[in-house]
Amino acid sequence: MPSFLVESHHTLDECVRVLQDLLAIGYLTHFDWGCKDGDHTGWAIIEAENKAEALMVVPSSVRARARVIQLTRFSPEEVKAMHTKE
Repeated sequence: MPSFLVESHHTLDECVRVLQDLLAIGYLTHFDWGCKDGDHTGWAIIEAENKAEALMVVPSSVRARARVIQLTRFSPEEVKAMHTKE
């Protein structure tokens, strides 16, 4: 199953509500947070069928500001093959 990096931004005023929402839907511990360092962003790596499904872990109140990036892990062989193509 594909993996996605989910980046969810919120404001200081939204912080407690976003954390409560994620706790309620069971995804709070999937995220790492920058809030205590003044960066109100959460990051999670989620396995999902597609970007739309991965986005569903973000509370609807801040979902429009979230970013989802499909991740790829390269093998040493793939990197070597890329080098020989140049």
